[in-house]
Amino acid sequence: MSELLENLVNPKPFLNDLTGKAVVVKLKWGLEYKGYLISVDSYMNLQLANTEEIIEGKITGNLGEVLIRCNNVLYIRGVPEEEEEEEKDQTMDEQVAQ
Repeated sequence: MSELLENLVNPKPFLNDLTGKAVVVKLKWGLEYKGYLISVDSYMNLQLANTEEIIEGKITGNLGEVLIRCNNVLYIRGVPEEEEEEEKDQTMDEQVAQ
């Protein structure tokens, strides 16, 4: 039981720490959105920028700015900096190839 208590995180400070960073938000019905967390309100609604929609592990589109209502969120996680840098490198390579 004490192991479970050690992994508990207060959601408001957790979300405030993620503000300005890359995140992945998974919705209850399986869609994922990856973007930069711009803001979180008192109800924990989320605002993302430079958002990509991911369905079944594949990027299906760039949506830009997105607002996600709190009751639709299954979970939110930060994107590790290494993963974020790899994606930036891939994007740069694709732009150079064009």
